Amino acid sequence: MSAVTQTVLLTGRQARQGMRIPVFMVMNLLQPMVWLLLFGQLFRSVIEIPGFAGGADVTYLEYLTPGVVMMTAMGGAAWAGTTFVQDMDRGVMDRFLASPTSRGALVAATMAWYSLLACAQALVVVGVAWLGGARFPGGWAGIAVMLVAVVLLSCLFAALSAAVALLTRQQEALIGVSQLLTIPLMFLSSAVMDPSLAPDWIADVARFNPFDWAVVVAREGLQGFADAGTVWLHLGLLAAAVAAMSGLATLAFRAYRRAL
Repeated sequence: MSAVTQTVLLTGRQARQGMRIPVFMVMNLLQPMVWLLLFGQLFRSVIEIPGFAGGADVTYLEYLTPGVVMMTAMGGAAWAGTTFVQDMDRGVMDRFLASPTSRGALVAATMAWYSLLACAQALVVVGVAWLGGARFPGGWAGIAVMLVAVVLLSCLFAALSAAVALLTRQQEALIGVSQLLTIPLMFLSSAVMDPSLAPDWIADVARFNPFDWAVVVAREGLQGFADAGTVWLHLGLLAAAVAAMSGLATLAFRAYRRAL
C-alpha cells in the first residue's frame, strides 16, 4: 500500500474520530467568535491612531479578521498531538509501528485533517465578519490565498504538536508546550495590533514569527493584494517551515521507539 493511500485512509480515521465529537469543532469556534465580535467592537477606535495600518480605508474588524482566522487554525492544530497520545495510551501506536504503516503517513494524515478542519472554521469566521459589516476587496481570490496560508500554518503546528507528543508521551506536557508557544506567538504578531505601533522589539520578533507570516498573507489577500511579493515571500517561508517540521516529526518516531 502506497504512502498516499495510507495517508488518505488515516485521514479518514481522524475525520471519523472528530465527527464523533462535534462539540469539539463548535468549542474551537467559541473563542474566535469572542475575539471577533467582542474585541472587534471594543478596540474599533484604534484605527484612528496615527500610523495604524490601512488608515481610514480599513475598519478594525477587517484588520482583525485575518488574525482571528489564523488564531483558530493555530489553536486547533496545536492540539493535534492529542490523538498521538491517545493512541500511545491505548496501544494503537505500537500496532501501527509494528505494521508496514508509513511514519510519514501518520504525520501527514494528522496535518491533513487539521488543515481541513481549520479551512472550514476559517470560512465561518470570514462569514461572521462579513455579517458584522467587514468587506474584503480581495474577493474569492483573496479567500483562496487565505486558505492556503491556513493550510500551511495548520500543517506546521500539527507537525510540531505530533513531534512534542512523540517526545514527551504525556498529555500534560503537550498542553503546557502548546500554551507556552501559541499565546506569545499570537501577541508577538500583527494579529490584533499594527506592529509599527508596538515597541520595536515586538516588530523585530514578528518578522521571524511563522504565525505572523500567515496573518500577513491572509490580510494581504483579503485586502486585495497590495503587495503580491510579500504574499509569495511569506507563503514560501511557511512552506519551508512545514517541510522542516514534518521531517522532524517523522524523525521523532525514532525517539519514541527508543524510549519503549
